Amino acid sequence: MKKNFTLLLFLCFHSYFCLAQSSDRDDNNRVEVVKMGYMTRELNLTPQEAQSFWPVYNNYVSEIRQARSRYPDDEVAFEKKVVEIKERYKGNFKKVLGNNSQRVNKVYTTDKQFNNALRNELRNRQQKQSQGKPAQNQVQRPKKENNSSSKPNKQSSKRKPNQRF
Repeated sequence: MKKNFTLLLFLCFHSYFCLAQSSDRDDNNRVEVVKMGYMTRELNLTPQEAQSFWPVYNNYVSEIRQARSRYPDDEVAFEKKVVEIKERYKGNFKKVLGNNSQRVNKVYTTDKQFNNALRNELRNRQQKQSQGKPAQNQVQRPKKENNSSSKPNKQSSKRKPNQRF
């Protein structure tokens, strides 16, 4: 059974690493593959559990996305809908995970942890990109050498009381 689980994870991660960077669809597919591996590992899913878990989970995520599209500007209504969806799917997850309330709650917490980690990773990558490249509207000018003919430094630019210029 461990060999099957290891094989399943290997296949998931193998397809993740073999994908080339191309479009947003590919990026979304890679994220989904990584999420599957992460959640499978965190929930300790057996291959049989994984086979019945993922269709239920995908329906759950689909309903959450539909709720977000229905309530794009009303966060309270969206959160109420999410709670309803979670309550409805709690029974479905219990059937798949062996009537274990702790594992069902771990589905929700693991999902939240993964989404937060993904959000943080994207934020960090965007910050690195913006720090590494100069802004397009700003031109970097070479620094001037510090010669005596160039502008005087601040101390020498201060005028003495008897000095006119």
